[in-house]
Amino acid sequence: MIVDPLTLAAFVPAALALNLTPGADMMFCLAQGMRGGPRPAVAASAGISAGSMVNVTLAGAGLGAIVASLPWLFDAIRWAGVAYLLWLAARTLRTPLGAAHAPAVHPARAFRDGFLVNISNPKVILFILAFLPQFVDPARGSVLAQFLILGSVIGLGGFVVNAAVGLGAGGIGRALARDRRVERGLRWASASVFGILAARLAWDRAA
Repeated sequence: MIVDPLTLAAFVPAALALNLTPGADMMFCLAQGMRGGPRPAVAASAGISAGSMVNVTLAGAGLGAIVASLPWLFDAIRWAGVAYLLWLAARTLRTPLGAAHAPAVHPARAFRDGFLVNISNPKVILFILAFLPQFVDPARGSVLAQFLILGSVIGLGGFVVNAAVGLGAGGIGRALARDRRVERGLRWASASVFGILAARLAWDRAA
């Protein structure tokens, strides 16, 4: 086995603890659930996991080191992510929630949003570069293959946890959105989450 079983046994609880820690991905799925309902929330979680696997692949291939060593590239990716999150916030404010007011958010769009938000946050690839190498043994074979195996554990766990959060928010949000005043409050709440995530990313700096 390319990843030592004992190493994998130690990695799984560490990855689970990471998945359960509230962060930008969880907040994003929470906002998508409030905004679009359960199906878009699950799709957004899948998009985030897909984006994380892209970052894992880049880190394993050594491209993450380039991002870490070039501040201008880090900032370019970071500001693209800020702009996209602000666009999501503005779109959320303009679009009423609930089937009674507007067409439901398409899961494919939610997947795309989650994917783009994840890959446009350069802090993700830097975190992967700091975290995964602790569990990688070059003597056991391909470093990229080990990155992909370990990254899959994080991605799968993250999908389950974030989807569960989004499902809970989506079910509650759809029920409450029948009241117009509550619907407006939910819209502002989900847009505020996107805005907070944008502000957080804007003030991030490379480690």
